[in-house]
Amino acid sequence: MNIFKQSYFKDIPTDKQWFERWVHSLETANGRTYQRFTVNTSLGKTHVWGLHTDSNTKDTLVIFPGARTTSLFWDLDRALDSFGTTHKIYLVETNGLPNLSDGNTPDIHSLGFGEWALELFNALSIDKACIAGASFGGLICMKACLVFPGRIKAAFLLNPGCVQPFSMSLKNLYYNLLPIISPKEKNVRAFLDNAIFCKPHQKLSPTAEQLLIDYEVFALTRYKDNTQKPYNMAVELQGVTVPTYLIEGDKDLLFPYETSIKNARLHIKSLKDVKVFENVAHGIETYAPALGYVASKMGEYV
Repeated sequence: MNIFKQSYFKDIPTDKQWFERWVHSLETANGRTYQRFTVNTSLGKTHVWGLHTDSNTKDTLVIFPGARTTSLFWDLDRALDSFGTTHKIYLVETNGLPNLSDGNTPDIHSLGFGEWALELFNALSIDKACIAGASFGGLICMKACLVFPGRIKAAFLLNPGCVQPFSMSLKNLYYNLLPIISPKEKNVRAFLDNAIFCKPHQKLSPTAEQLLIDYEVFALTRYKDNTQKPYNMAVELQGVTVPTYLIEGDKDLLFPYETSIKNARLHIKSLKDVKVFENVAHGIETYAPALGYVASKMGEYV
């Protein structure tokens, strides 16, 4: 696989120590410890977190995070409790994002990320599983479905970044660029309050929100992000044969839900269902009812 872009921490030992401390704070807040897997892939080392992976169940979920996030965001305020303890859950730290994985990435327009995901399945001895991705992670899911559909039971796309272009509305651009131009805590809070959450309906506990803010400031200031951003896969999606579920928040500023639904219905022939949550913005992977919906639909593929 050709390495197309490389991202990196500015001071690898110091910055990874900071990340480890952040993970410890999350584990303390959640009262649990995540299993750790390091997989050698064509993109270098890929770090994977696990929950209940020693279970005898065949119910397995593989999660891919959004851009400039860690997959552990999915368990802020123990949101993964929505799946109980009977699901094996693997939280993949996608290469090229601010996490413990190496920063190498393939050309996002190729099938490279799908081939990499297959390497993860093989290394983790995952025969078949459901997959889920938020934003950028939705694109990873679709690439995987194109490369090895026979091993994916169903794909769940949460406010995905692969069925329409990034919104160029002035409001969206303002709140997304604000913390990039000036990565201060107050600007990160403004971004979260206006683009990621829809308070008071969709919000985190004060502890979890501070963890998220600390991570975002860290990622913006300590990580040189050269990773390509997701794109509208459009007609490429017509090759997807895996049962696919689209999960949307009606207040998503980055990828407005009406357009996502329209394009998904047009291009994803295997689209099984569309679920829209009211008063939910882009950070839908932290919203427990959305994960509860994924858990309920996974039950159909036992």
